[in-house]
Amino acid sequence: MINIKKILVPTDFSETSRYAMEYAIEFAKSFNAELKIVHVIFDESQIVAFYLPQVTFQNLDQELEESAKKQMDEFISSFPELKNVNYSVKMLKGTAFIEIISEAKEYDADLIIIGTHGRTGLEHVLFGSTAEKVVRKAHCPVFTVKPKNFKFVMP
Repeated sequence: MINIKKILVPTDFSETSRYAMEYAIEFAKSFNAELKIVHVIFDESQIVAFYLPQVTFQNLDQELEESAKKQMDEFISSFPELKNVNYSVKMLKGTAFIEIISEAKEYDADLIIIGTHGRTGLEHVLFGSTAEKVVRKAHCPVFTVKPKNFKFVMP
C-alpha cells in the first residue's frame, strides 16, 4: 500500500504552479496528507553577478523576500479549499532545484508535486528545467503537472 503523508509543493507562483497546487490539494485530501508549500528566492548575489556584475543593491535581499512573502500570501489566499488541509509554508533561498530537493529530504516528503514549463526560451537554455532536475535527483517520487491545456506539437 502506498503511504503518502507528507507532500512537498514547490511554487514559482506561475499558472502551472497554480494548477499543480490543485492536484496537491486533492492528493492531500485523498491521502489525509499534510502539504508543505515552498518558494525558492534566488540568492541575490547570483542575480547581481549574472545580470549586473558591476552593480550591488543594499536592500535587494530584503525587497526580494518581502515581494516573495506577499506573492505567497496571495497564492495561498487564492485556494480557499486549503482550509480543509493541514499545510505549512516555507520560504527558501538559493538555487531552486537544490533547495527543493534538500527541503524534501529534510521534511521527509513522500511525494513532490511540481509544475513544469516554468521557464522557456533563453532562460530555459541558461538555467535548465527545475522540475526536470528535481525528478532526476529527488529521494522520493515526483508528480509533475503540465500547464493546463498543454498540447505537444511535433517538430
